[in-house]
Amino acid sequence: MNRWFLALGGAVFLVIWLFTAGPLSNHRQVIRLAGDTMGTSYHITAIGSDLDEAALSEAVEQRLKAVNASMSNWDPNSEVSTFSASKQTDPVKMSDGLAAVMTAAAQINEQSEGRFDVTLGPLIDLWGFGPRKPGDPMPSEADIAAALQHVGQSRLLSIDSSGATLAKSDPEVGINLSAIAKGYGVDAVAQVLQEAGVESYMVEIGGDLVTRGLNPDNEVWRIGVEKPSPGAHDVQLVVPVGDRGLATSGDYRNFFKADGVRYSHVLDASTGRPITHLTTSVTVVADNAMLADGWATAMLVLGQEAGLRIADAHNLAVFFISRDAVGPQGKYITAQSDAFTAVLNPE
Repeated sequence: MNRWFLALGGAVFLVIWLFTAGPLSNHRQVIRLAGDTMGTSYHITAIGSDLDEAALSEAVEQRLKAVNASMSNWDPNSEVSTFSASKQTDPVKMSDGLAAVMTAAAQINEQSEGRFDVTLGPLIDLWGFGPRKPGDPMPSEADIAAALQHVGQSRLLSIDSSGATLAKSDPEVGINLSAIAKGYGVDAVAQVLQEAGVESYMVEIGGDLVTRGLNPDNEVWRIGVEKPSPGAHDVQLVVPVGDRGLATSGDYRNFFKADGVRYSHVLDASTGRPITHLTTSVTVVADNAMLADGWATAMLVLGQEAGLRIADAHNLAVFFISRDAVGPQGKYITAQSDAFTAVLNPE
């Protein structure tokens, strides 16, 4: 598990089974690209005519490097790292990409009742995400309270989307975009493909993806969502994504137990603690991968009951998988929003 994506709110790397293989149809040109980025891997299927594979690959790599240079918390010279390290509280100019991500993050924070939060750094450091040994002390109430003083996206960050500026009221606050920047990277690559004249495509980075047009079989792109079974990669359901983004967040590969309590590596900004509810996997379909990525984390923090309420209030397409509290171990129950039902049953 690479920490680039583990740090914020639990957007973990899940295997997404991609139903994209197939023979060429109607003599369309199909290019497949793959590589490493953001601590994970990317896979692209691009379909069109008269495409220059070498030029396309170079353009993709350059765009991904630009996203990392802006949003990686592991590059001390990146835009977000520089902002986080600075103690000044005056507004600073954001790049277009960071402005788009921060504007979306503010929207998700508000609509998720604060459960999506990009200022979780102090809590991330407090709880830690490395291996825990038996007997390791749990954070104290005082430690959690102290960390929470520097957490609060809506309280501590000021975003001016019209002027593309960002400011913090607390010199100690920082931002971590691990739960939304990967989705933005997917969308940024998709933009590269469109600018190159690609007619249809699938772009996937670490399980977050976006599709457009038809797959090589001239069919709608169909994406498999895996069951939350550690050590297995079985498909729970297949989603006809269409011209949209899809992301899945889960906690079932990364958790620890202490005194008989299961602690997920997914932090709730409202409590300063890992989530302990029964929801273990959330899949979101949205207009783009960035929103799907951010909302998947927010919905995992919220859990099924509160998540469904918010999903239906904002017409969000969300699918929940939760552990069954009364059934045998390993049994799961599912639920979905009305908008997700519409995605599965298009007119």
